[in-house]
Amino acid sequence: MEIVSPSFQDEGWIPVEHSVDGSESRVPLEFDDVPAGAVSLALVVHDPDVPRERRPDGNFDHWVVWNIPAGQRRLSEASEGVGVVGVTTRGTNTWIGPAPPPGDGPHRYFFTLYALDTVLELPPSAGRAELEAVMAGHVLERAVLMGRFQRS
Repeated sequence: MEIVSPSFQDEGWIPVEHSVDGSESRVPLEFDDVPAGAVSLALVVHDPDVPRERRPDGNFDHWVVWNIPAGQRRLSEASEGVGVVGVTTRGTNTWIGPAPPPGDGPHRYFFTLYALDTVLELPPSAGRAELEAVMAGHVLERAVLMGRFQRS
């Protein structure tokens, strides 16, 4: 399985328009080689490079989505109503663009796509931890796209 973006290459720089310094548009994503047995997809976007004084676990969840139809091959900047959008670290049910502290150095943003053998029973009030718990035993494959972003 593969996840790519027309906006940046794997391990490349995420364009400013997807960040809080731009229009904060969602990163467009494309999926390929989803396993035939997949029933749904889930997507988690997180930054593991948050300064520990800001968040003790060092993580920030920017987007959490599940029950994406298994036949979906693209999420555009404007895709709405595709899957269930869960709660981010900020406590909202929406995409949050990259926003590392100015001068903090580059942060990594991991876009992890999961192919699942089921549709998940999970309310929109759930976040990444709840999603990962309920996905256990249902992941057929996963793919990761990593992008970087830094503010001066």
